[in-house]
Amino acid sequence: MPRPIPIGVDDFRTLRERGMEYVDKSHLIREILDKGAQALLLPRPRRFGKTLAMTMLRCFFEKQDHDLTPLFADLAIWHSGERYRAHFQRYPVIFLTLKGIKLETFELAWDVIRKRLAGLFAEHRALLDSGRMTDEEVRRYRQVLDGSAELSAYADALLDLSNYLHRVHGEKVVILIDEYDAPIHAGVAGGYLREVLDFFRLFLTQGLKGNPHLFKAVLTGILRVAKESIFSGLNNLAVYTLLRPDFATCFGFTEPEVMALLERVGRRGRMDAVRAWYNGYVFGGEVIYNPWSIINYIDGAESEPRPFWVSTSANELVRESLVRHAATAHDDIAALLEGRGVLRRLDENVALSDLDTRADTLFGLLTFSGYLKADKRVVDPEDEPHYLLTIPNREVKRVYTSTFREWMTDRMGGESAMERLKRALVEGDAEALEDELSAFTGNVLSYYDFPAGRDFPAGRDFPAGRDFPAGRDFPAGRDAGAGRDASPRPEQVYHAFVIGLLAALDADYEVRSNRESGEGRPDVMLRPKQPGRAGVVLELKVARAGRKTLEQALSEGLDQIRDRDYGRELRAAGVSPVHGFAVAFDGKQVRVAGA
Repeated sequence: MPRPIPIGVDDFRTLRERGMEYVDKSHLIREILDKGAQALLLPRPRRFGKTLAMTMLRCFFEKQDHDLTPLFADLAIWHSGERYRAHFQRYPVIFLTLKGIKLETFELAWDVIRKRLAGLFAEHRALLDSGRMTDEEVRRYRQVLDGSAELSAYADALLDLSNYLHRVHGEKVVILIDEYDAPIHAGVAGGYLREVLDFFRLFLTQGLKGNPHLFKAVLTGILRVAKESIFSGLNNLAVYTLLRPDFATCFGFTEPEVMALLERVGRRGRMDAVRAWYNGYVFGGEVIYNPWSIINYIDGAESEPRPFWVSTSANELVRESLVRHAATAHDDIAALLEGRGVLRRLDENVALSDLDTRADTLFGLLTFSGYLKADKRVVDPEDEPHYLLTIPNREVKRVYTSTFREWMTDRMGGESAMERLKRALVEGDAEALEDELSAFTGNVLSYYDFPAGRDFPAGRDFPAGRDFPAGRDFPAGRDAGAGRDASPRPEQVYHAFVIGLLAALDADYEVRSNRESGEGRPDVMLRPKQPGRAGVVLELKVARAGRKTLEQALSEGLDQIRDRDYGRELRAAGVSPVHGFAVAFDGKQVRVAGA
């Protein structure tokens, strides 16, 4: 009889006690114990089993009254030797989850953080009756419980609690922090990044560096937040990102594991479809599947895969960053949407404060969040490695196409305007195309323009009554771009237009940007996926003040389409009719002519 599929069950003990389907990842325990590092950070994309893994670690290491041997007896760790079993249920464990802290202001986030720490202290309330704590320690402990503690007590929470547990139990502690960077992502979205980094830098450094009461600490999250921002004092933290071979198969499913799951549910014949939709990740050189999507697929009655991993709320930071960089990183984003790759260096430290201004940070965010696959390429043996970045699978491509399709539709003025644009293109209607592009161009310029006055959030005190230290304000607001003109160049306007077309027409057309055709390269080519539909080539030009008028730019585009025969490739493929358009931009002015 098939086992129940654990949809939404991320607690190891619950899953095992209910006899639910489980892919054995207990070798994670062995790998952690084999590492000499005392504190480890294991960042992986969301929905790749991090919380399930952390609750497994808790069940294995935590000293408690109930014997949990049945949870592990048939797993790999139990058969790995006595030296590993010697650590079973031996240590006091501090388990803190920061998952779900997605508040709009730091005041709200800080309130939740304090309550999480109070809940953590409440789990170990028995320490207060141990007789092993001083009166001052008891007082500070009770203040954390009731929410009245000073900031220093919260900053020292990991260190203090591990001290008390070590003293009472006679064993050093295991600290497990799940989704450590969730409040940091919220800080980016809410404009309070500095505040949240200031607290967690102190909190983590106090608890993890030089802590004499610590046996092992394991942190999970999505990113390794830039070292200078949060880990500057934690030089003892060993970080194993998905670029490294360590822990490569501890999160997500390998291909043999997926095949075994499909076999057990009678769907082995669907392996090719599953591979196309959910495969494509590479962790430390190992091919990995998205576990959330796999278990949802095998739980459903539908034979055809569909997207499970993509959700608007969880992708908010990624979506906003993609759109913000659409104009300036046009070539790379277009290459990704077209199924080609982008060769780049990757910094394992992601500086979220640079996300608005640096494309390198965007590609780091996309890779470590699971939206790009990184295949290592050695360009120069004496240089740092490059990585070929590609969209991993069909499911993830939906994030890109839906993001830019929604953005394009919004810039066009709604679904009806988007339909008018499509119709103008495929019917060869230059006048209608000019009307729609004029509205689009004005909206794009407004979207990308940061007028002098668009500030980042102004500085504010740490929440009322808290000193950080007393009287310290957080950084005052500053202009976006630190004094530079963030308005897009004219070329970037039409680059954004091309990205929007790549996404908006993805279902019906193969949209190609700057590809060879005829005797040159049209800026955009629309090739229908089904016979009987029209094809389109567009040549986009920009007027230059004092050098080229709008009419001259338009005429130049028309000459290129005709003289270089940009429609040749489409005609050779049997596409008919083929419409050619020259499009000229001058600020918010747009002219279109049919070739």
